[in-house]
Amino acid sequence: MEKNIKITLIHFGRIILAFYFLLPGIGKFIAWDDQINLMETHNMPMAPFLLALAGVLQLVGSICLLINRQVFICAIGLAAMTILINLNLHDFWNTYEGVDTSHEIQNFFKNLGIFAGLLLLAAVHMDGIKKIKNEEI
Repeated sequence: MEKNIKITLIHFGRIILAFYFLLPGIGKFIAWDDQINLMETHNMPMAPFLLALAGVLQLVGSICLLINRQVFICAIGLAAMTILINLNLHDFWNTYEGVDTSHEIQNFFKNLGIFAGLLLLAAVHMDGIKKIKNEEI
């Protein structure tokens, strides 16, 4: 029973994380100009290329998480992307015209929580979820 609960919680967490990245991945293409403006406000070079890359990574990574395939690789990739986004777009220690510092602080720490969740998901999936059925986490 306890192992069934663990597996259910892992799957539920994985699916929530997948949707967390799927919707913004779609949004990057729908609100392209707004995203480019945000990136340029933060002085990011190659904004169109990086935005397209982030959107594709979020879409592919989230779909893989949803269908429970390549979870370890996707979780590590999305974790790395989350930290890079945090350092470049939620850099509350810098000031930019029209950017609310308190909102950036909130986003920065929220993203640290997402980063931690992705690391935990990757750790659980290092040897595959099937191994959990036979071992303790």
